Amino acid sequence: MNGQEKCEGCRQRHDCREVYGKLGGVGDPSITLSVIIVFLVPMLIFIVCLAGVEKAVGFFTNMVELRMGLGLFTAVGATFLWILVARVIHRRLSRNQ
Repeated sequence: MNGQEKCEGCRQRHDCREVYGKLGGVGDPSITLSVIIVFLVPMLIFIVCLAGVEKAVGFFTNMVELRMGLGLFTAVGATFLWILVARVIHRRLSRNQ
């Protein structure tokens, strides 16, 4: 029994075909790039800044609280800066389309 035979006895076969036709004919771009920019890049920036500042400040002092505090402050700042830049880029691209 193939899929066509299953649909013959169904009362909603016309609705299913319409829905599947719309799903298959979606012409919108993939959201993969948007997901990467919105979710993965800020997390990556936060982690890299936290580790980088921790290592860089580690050359100058052995105070763990200072290293972690500066690392956290810098990582949060860099992440918020990325979010602002991404919003500006998104707004400019939205205006052009």
